Amino acid sequence: MESAPPTGSVAKLLAAARALRDDVAKLRFAPPVSHVYNPLDYAWEGHRQYLERFGNGPKRIVFLGMNPGPFGMMQTGVPFGEVAAVRDWMGIQADIPPPQAQHPKRPIQGFDCARSEVSGRRLWGWAALRYGSAETFFADAFVINYCPLVFLEASCRNRTPEQLPAAELRPLYTACDRHLAASIAALQPAWLIGIGGFAEKRLKRLVQESDLLDSEFARRLSIGQVLHPSPASPAANRGWIEAVDQRMREYGLA
Repeated sequence: MESAPPTGSVAKLLAAARALRDDVAKLRFAPPVSHVYNPLDYAWEGHRQYLERFGNGPKRIVFLGMNPGPFGMMQTGVPFGEVAAVRDWMGIQADIPPPQAQHPKRPIQGFDCARSEVSGRRLWGWAALRYGSAETFFADAFVINYCPLVFLEASCRNRTPEQLPAAELRPLYTACDRHLAASIAALQPAWLIGIGGFAEKRLKRLVQESDLLDSEFARRLSIGQVLHPSPASPAANRGWIEAVDQRMREYGLA
């Protein structure tokens, strides 16, 4: 017996993700970018499971990341998708076929990837400590990424979206803003929390300066920021969980 098709917020999240996947597939990026990974394409099965399992709204909080990490969403299709957290805590498992064009130093191994995504391990580890089960966390909150693409140079150096030329950023931001607005409208949160400064800036731009959200709904939204859990951040390495707990208490969300 086939399962019923998704409805409500899950159906809206799936439609928004498909639209974003197709929109960014049309974009082209010049050197020094040599490889572009779109996990909404080759890792769609992992992303679909994530949305269908945990995307039921409304949510109190939506957390926003920047773009996929090399051993997280790039491998599993799940935002901050460190393999162990996705497989063991969320209960998601999927076959991830590699894309045709891969950087030799960044192969897609899917759930067989043995490297740990530190940012994802920290984020989902915090969620497990504070909420216990994945079901309890996702009843209250949801995590999405602003940009679904990974940009690599020939040397394998990662380029963040902000490092792209303005002419490449405009259509990328347009697509990402549409997806973000549709996701927020589907989940109807009270709080939007940027994971790092870039994400907070994009949230403020969307809510305060664009017309992509209903104006009355946008006025009710609160926007905040928590420290990004990247190991490249000295502050995150000195106690990321404590810093996030402190900020969440300040917002009245702990």
